[in-house]
Amino acid sequence: MSEATVRVRTSGGRSSLLLPRAALDATLWCLDHVASGFIALGVTANAITVSSVVLAGIAGTLLCFGEFGWAAVAMVAASLGDALDGMVARKTGSASVAGALLDASIDRYEEFFFLGGLAVFFRASTPALVLALLAMCGSFMVSYGSAKAEALGVPVPPGAMRRAERAVILCVGVALMPVFAWAVDAGKLPVWALYGPVFAALIAVGVGANVSAIRRLRFLAHGRSVWSAADLARISHQRAQGEGEGEDDDAELDQEPASDPGVMSAGSVGAAGAVAHVGRVARVAQVVRIR
Repeated sequence: MSEATVRVRTSGGRSSLLLPRAALDATLWCLDHVASGFIALGVTANAITVSSVVLAGIAGTLLCFGEFGWAAVAMVAASLGDALDGMVARKTGSASVAGALLDASIDRYEEFFFLGGLAVFFRASTPALVLALLAMCGSFMVSYGSAKAEALGVPVPPGAMRRAERAVILCVGVALMPVFAWAVDAGKLPVWALYGPVFAALIAVGVGANVSAIRRLRFLAHGRSVWSAADLARISHQRAQGEGEGEDDDAELDQEPASDPGVMSAGSVGAAGAVAHVGRVARVAQVVRIR
């Protein structure tokens, strides 16, 4: 990852508050080779993105019917595809604003399919349904906080429960379901523990993501009142030069780089995008001065 990216690179700092850095580095190293293989086969980044949402839809359908084993396979494949499309776009120089928009939109649909499938499966249990909806709300609000910061042209607030962390927690929770089902059938676990892994994952995402989202929004509101026009202009200049980095969902412009592999290089955005961003920052700076 030598070129500057609009999404935060994983090098040069702690990339996740929850996931081990060594595990992330190993995963990205493997995915980098897989991405090279896809490029050799002529697979485009957009094709991977579309395939990911299809797999997510299949996973959501399987979750609706309680097929947790196969659903876990589809969820993992869809989540890995979410990382691979960016790598392929970067390596082939095909990254674009449209591609980044497609990728960010697909991310939201994937999480909706995952959590929506669980909500449908647990529809007869009010507490479990509330957990699934709470996790969905938190996931979307974390992304909203980051997107709002990007729209205002200010640094994305720091926080946990970013896209990769939420995906790992949900995938692990669903993948453990067949193991717990076997243990319950064998009498090694009580019946009430049957859905333990999924409930634990939903609680972790539901509570953690909402807390992180509130913290991000508070940070953003506070930041808008204290960042000066000079600060905003500096951030804009850094981004235009490829020095500042951000991400549509879970990136941070502080000491905690995001874990997602970057996709859209600053050069690919072009001068027009940089000029538009400078104008947006200037408008935000004006609001800051007025307030």
